[in-house]
Amino acid sequence: MNWSRTLTVVRTDLKQLIQAKDFWMPMAALGMLFFVIVPTILLTMISTVGAVGPLEQIASTLEVLPENTQSQIQGDSPQGRTGYALAVFLFAPVAVVVPLTISTAVGAATIVGERERGTGEFLANSPAGVKEIYIGKLIASLIPGYFTTVVGFTLYSLVVNLTVGPEVGGWFFPTAQWWVMILWVLPPFLAICLSLVLRLSARVKSTAAAQQASGLISLPLIMIAYGQATGSLLGAGWVPLLLGAIAWAVALISLNRGVKSVTRARLLGV
Repeated sequence: MNWSRTLTVVRTDLKQLIQAKDFWMPMAALGMLFFVIVPTILLTMISTVGAVGPLEQIASTLEVLPENTQSQIQGDSPQGRTGYALAVFLFAPVAVVVPLTISTAVGAATIVGERERGTGEFLANSPAGVKEIYIGKLIASLIPGYFTTVVGFTLYSLVVNLTVGPEVGGWFFPTAQWWVMILWVLPPFLAICLSLVLRLSARVKSTAAAQQASGLISLPLIMIAYGQATGSLLGAGWVPLLLGAIAWAVALISLNRGVKSVTRARLLGV
């Protein structure tokens, strides 16, 4: 495989994506909403509200969590314990939903979009092989989702440490469990989802059909990834590591089989 040709496909797709402001601006707004705006408002309110009855009741509900999870919660005040629990455990889906949503939206249009723009024939007759085209499309779909995660995760860490940190004795985020989720749990699910979405994009006749079908695929994967993420953040020992390893194996198999879905005939719409 010629990596220079693969990278050419990646650069071309990313350049087209950057120029499509009507796509990436709403996606950027989505990331800001879930990673920054909502956590800032909620955590600031909890940190400044004081020891009132409702807050103490919320803090008392933390006792229903598993003992292993309760032992991880830091803070001596209701504000600190509640803020820590929400920051570390409640917002786990954010790092799963946002990148999956963005990468899926990009991947759904990546092949069928070539036919709709009239560039499928040019790509089909290019020197790049179908494997190089497939991998290039896959990387170009992964980058926006993971870029959003890295930027959003960094901003979210600042929000958490600035709002909750003073209540629990200093900066504490990201925790080890969050690193497991971001570096081990999330990537294989992104790869599985995109391998299926790219197959759909190669088979359907329109971008709208690809996006509708990709939603059906991404929803169960989001639920499964959310379950894994929750397990990681709740400190479920070796279980998230094992499930992550299984997800990596499934991702590699799915990606390998997905290469066959991209053919020059399908790029031409035949």
